[in-house]
Amino acid sequence: MDRRPQWILWVALIQLFLNLSDAMLSGRKISGTTSNTHSDFISIDCGANDEYTDRQTGISYQTDAGFVETGSNTMVAPDERYDVFHPYFGRQLQTLRSFPEGRRNCYTLKPKQGKNQSYLIRAFFAYGNYDGKNQTPCFDLYLGVNYWTNACPIIKNSYFTEIIHTPTTDTIHVCLVKSGKGMPFISTLELRPLNNSIYTTPSPSQSLLVLEARVNVGYVSNNTSLYIRWYMDDIYDRMWGGDNKLNLTDWHVFNKSVDIDPQRTIDPYRLPAGVLLSAAKSSNRSSPLNFDCGSSGGGLFQYSFTYFVYFHFVEIEKLPLGQKRVIDITVNDEKFLPKPITLEYLKPQTVSAATNQSCLRFSISATSESAAPPILNAFEVYQLKSPLTLPTDQRDVDAIWDIKIAYKISKLDWQADPCIPNYAWEGLMCSSGTSHSYARITSLNLSTSKLTGHISISFSELTELESLDLSDNNLSGTIPEFLAKLPKLKVLNLRGNELTGSIPNILKEKSDLEMSLDGNPDLCLTARCKKHKFAIPLIPSVSALIVVILVLLGIWIFRIRRLKGNFTRHESSKLRSKAFSYSNVLEITNNSQNLIGEGGFGKVYLGTLKNDTQVAVKLLSQSSVQGHREFRSEVELLMVVHHRHLVSLIGYCKETGARALIYEYMANGDLRQHLSGNNRHALKWKNRLQIALDAARGLEYLHDGCKPAIVHRDLKTTNILLDENMEAKIADFGLSRAFANDIDSHVSTRPAGTIGYLDPE
Repeated sequence: MDRRPQWILWVALIQLFLNLSDAMLSGRKISGTTSNTHSDFISIDCGANDEYTDRQTGISYQTDAGFVETGSNTMVAPDERYDVFHPYFGRQLQTLRSFPEGRRNCYTLKPKQGKNQSYLIRAFFAYGNYDGKNQTPCFDLYLGVNYWTNACPIIKNSYFTEIIHTPTTDTIHVCLVKSGKGMPFISTLELRPLNNSIYTTPSPSQSLLVLEARVNVGYVSNNTSLYIRWYMDDIYDRMWGGDNKLNLTDWHVFNKSVDIDPQRTIDPYRLPAGVLLSAAKSSNRSSPLNFDCGSSGGGLFQYSFTYFVYFHFVEIEKLPLGQKRVIDITVNDEKFLPKPITLEYLKPQTVSAATNQSCLRFSISATSESAAPPILNAFEVYQLKSPLTLPTDQRDVDAIWDIKIAYKISKLDWQADPCIPNYAWEGLMCSSGTSHSYARITSLNLSTSKLTGHISISFSELTELESLDLSDNNLSGTIPEFLAKLPKLKVLNLRGNELTGSIPNILKEKSDLEMSLDGNPDLCLTARCKKHKFAIPLIPSVSALIVVILVLLGIWIFRIRRLKGNFTRHESSKLRSKAFSYSNVLEITNNSQNLIGEGGFGKVYLGTLKNDTQVAVKLLSQSSVQGHREFRSEVELLMVVHHRHLVSLIGYCKETGARALIYEYMANGDLRQHLSGNNRHALKWKNRLQIALDAARGLEYLHDGCKPAIVHRDLKTTNILLDENMEAKIADFGLSRAFANDIDSHVSTRPAGTIGYLDPE
C-alpha cells in the first residue's frame, strides 16, 4: 500500500502544529484571534455564589471556590449599600467570606505567569455589620510566611491594602490569621501582573512593597468615594486617591484636556490619562511644592520605616517655543536626583528613590533655568519590608502535600506553607527559616489521624525528619526500606497499626534509631519469622488430578498462543526492560537530587546507571492526576513497543508505595524549549522539517505498526523529545488508548493528559 499521501498529511499537520505552538510561545498574535484585556488577572469576589462580569469595570470576577478550603459565605447587612457609594468596586463589597474556625485560613493563587514575575496583590475588607454585632474585628494578613499588615476595617467604610511582590514560587498564598479581637473576613482578593521594570527594589524576591499612598494630584474625589479606578486606561488596575485628603492648601490644581494615549507612551508605568491630565503647580517659579508628614492630616508616613517614593510627571502645558520646565527634588532635605529633570510636552517621566527617615518630607522646585513653576501629576509611597523569611523548602512542601492528599488528611490548618513562623501545621515541627535558609520539617506527628493504606513513599522525601510518629492508625502492608534512607531519623513510632511481614534489616542496623512497633499483630518482631503454611487439598483420585492438569495445560497453551499472535516480534525487546527496586532508583538518581522536569505523572530526575548510561527517572506522585492504572498501561505498552522515533523504556520500579519509570535520557530536552521566544538559537526550517518527519514516523508506527494500534491523544511540544543529534522521539504514548483491531469504531476521542494534539483517527 502506498502511504506517501498519508506521509504528506502527517508532516503538514505536525508542521502546522509546531508553527502554532511557536507563535503561542513567542507571544505573537495569530490572525483571527482576539485577546481579553483582563485574561491574566485573578479577581475573586469572596463570598459570591456565581461568576460575573462587572458592568462598571468590565472585569470578570470568580467565586472563591477552588482558591480556599475553609470559611463560610455571607453578605453585608441589607442597609449597607457599598455598591452605591463605591461605584468602581462596590459590588464586590456586598459579599464576604468569614473564617470562624482555625487560627489561619489561606487563599492559594496560581497566576499564569508563574514565579519571578512582579505582581500587585490587593485585598478589600468591608465589614457592613454582616454579623449584627456592629463591631469590626482586627486580624493579621500574611503573604506566604511573611507578615503583610494588620487589618482593622472601619465599621461604616471599606478598607483595602495593596502589596507588590516578586515570588520565587509559582504559587502565592494570602493568609488571614487571628491575632486580636473578632473573626477574620475578606471581601475581595485581586492579583495583577506588573512590568518587572517598575516598582523595583534592590532585591525584588527578598522584599515586599506595601502601599502607603497613591495620590492622583489635582483630582478631588467626591463625597462618596475617596478613590477612583481608571479601569479603562490603567492596564495595572491601580486604585488612585484624590489629594483632598492631604490638605495641600498651597498647591494650585489645574487640568488640561489634550489628546494623550497612555498605551502609546514608552513610559513603563503606563499611568492612565485621568492621572496624567491633572496636576498641581506652585504659585510662581520661585515657590516649591512642599509636602511633609504633618500635611496629610492623618499622620501618614510618620513611622521609622524605609519608604520608596515614586514621583510621576508629564508636561501638559504647551510652553512657548524654546522654554522648558526644569525641576529638582529633595526628600527629607537630601538631594533626590543626581541632576534636575527637564519635562517634555506630553512625555511621562517617573523618578524614584528610597528614604528611611521617621517622617516623610519632600520638596519639588524649579531650577534657575526653568521657565515655569514646578508641577506634580501623581506620587506613590510604599513601605519596604525586607529581608523576607524564606518559605519552606520546596521538596518538603511537595512531600507533605502528597502525604495530605494520599491519606485525605483534613486537619483545618493544613493550608498554604507548612512552616509559617508561629503557625506551623498541626503535628509539624520545623527548623526556623531565615532570609538565607529555607525552613525544613524536622518532626511529623500523625498519631490517631485515621490513616489507612500503605506507608507512603513521600515520607522518604522529608530528608531533615528526625521524628516520625504514625502510631494508632490503620496502616497496612510491610514496613518499607526507604524509611532507612532518612539520614537524620532518630524516632520511628509505628505501634498500633496493621502492619505485616518482617522488619527490614537495614532499619534494624540503624543503631541510633528508636523504633516502637508493638500493637501490630501480624508484624514479625523476632529474628526468625515463621513462614505461612499453605494447605494443599488432597486430590481424591488420579483421574481428577489428570483432569486438573489438562485444564491448566490448556489454559497455559491458549495464553501462550495469544501472546505470540500479538507480540511475537517484541519478545526479545521485552527482555531489554527490567525491574528496579526503590533503593536502586534512589541510588541511580543520587537520592533524587537532579530534578529535570515535572508533569501530571510526577517529577522527572536525571539518573546514571552503573555502566554510566544517563537515564530519565519518572516518579509517580501520590497527588498525580494520573494514577496506578496509567502506570500499568505505560509499562505494558512500552515493554512491547519499540521504534527509532519513540522514547524507549529501560526499566521500571513497582514496590509498595513506589512507582517509577526509567527511560533513555534525551539530551536536548523537549521541543517546547527550542520554540520558546526566550531561546536565542531558533530552529531553522530544515530542523523543523526533520523534527516533523521524525514525529510523523513515530505516529505512523503507533497507528499502523502496532497491533493493537495506539492513538496518542496527548501529542504536544513537551512530548516531543530531542536526543543529542536533534533526532525527535515521541514520549508519553503509554497514556494513549490501544484498540483491539482495525475495525473498532468505538475508540474514545477524549484527550488524555493535557490539551494537546489528537490524531485524526
